[in-house]
Amino acid sequence: MSSPTGPASGLPVRMPRPRQPGRHRRPEPLAAPEGAPALVLAVPGTPSAATRSLAEEVVSIARSELPGLDARIGYLDGDTSEFPTLQSVLVRTFEERTARFEQARAAGMDVKEPDGPVAVVVPLLAGPDSALLRQVRQAVMDSRIAADLTDVLGPHPLLAEALHVRLSEAGLARADRARLFTVATAADGIILASVGGDEAVQAAGITGMLLAARLAVPVMAAALDEEGSIAATAEQLRSSGSQQLALAPYLIGPEIDAGLLDAAAQEAGCSAAEALGPYPAIGKLVLAKYTTALGIAPQQPQGAPVR
Repeated sequence: MSSPTGPASGLPVRMPRPRQPGRHRRPEPLAAPEGAPALVLAVPGTPSAATRSLAEEVVSIARSELPGLDARIGYLDGDTSEFPTLQSVLVRTFEERTARFEQARAAGMDVKEPDGPVAVVVPLLAGPDSALLRQVRQAVMDSRIAADLTDVLGPHPLLAEALHVRLSEAGLARADRARLFTVATAADGIILASVGGDEAVQAAGITGMLLAARLAVPVMAAALDEEGSIAATAEQLRSSGSQQLALAPYLIGPEIDAGLLDAAAQEAGCSAAEALGPYPAIGKLVLAKYTTALGIAPQQPQGAPVR
């Protein structure tokens, strides 16, 4: 027989912890709603083993943030076997969704016919690139599948954090200003390299301001795909007093040939950091685009605080 405070034997009872009130309360874990559209990551560029590994890591991060998420990968320049095209992935997603509905109905389950989008397509792009976005839209249209298309991932503070990390990994920026950790090769001026013309440069400039606040050095955006843009930006930074420049690719990676980055660094006469790649923030931003499109409201992805 038990008492209000424990069993008669005197053994302890595990009591439920009281819910934490106020802003310090831990958020409830979020899971993908049953029957939610698939997240389809639209990957630009020439498919390769490295590109596939990057894309798989990004969707793995998204799945870890939202259990039950159906996440898939479609390539803009893929084929239909090892690297499936975005169009074929959308068609297959629709066929599998329809088959599940038919199986449930045949089993006598009272299910409603699926409505709404079959998928939410998220371009794996840090900034706007009109040519690549036209490819994505065309692939969605050609599939004849109901799918929502989100905006690109940036600008966003998490991308400034990722750029900071890539620069510090290359020894081109301090990892932590608060600790006064000095790097002999730290740059005093950053060229933020984007692709997509003037629109991409303007969007990169917004993230560049956030990066400048983190590093306390000037940051200027330039276009890799516009002749003379990198050299002109390097000259402008040097004329304003910066002597040791660094190139920070405002790119995830697959959307551009690595050789173009090497050429740009030579043109600017400086060292370059790696592209953003599968930095954890990329997967979180991909998921945020998906959940926003569906009207789900998880906790917004947060980065490390500016020091």
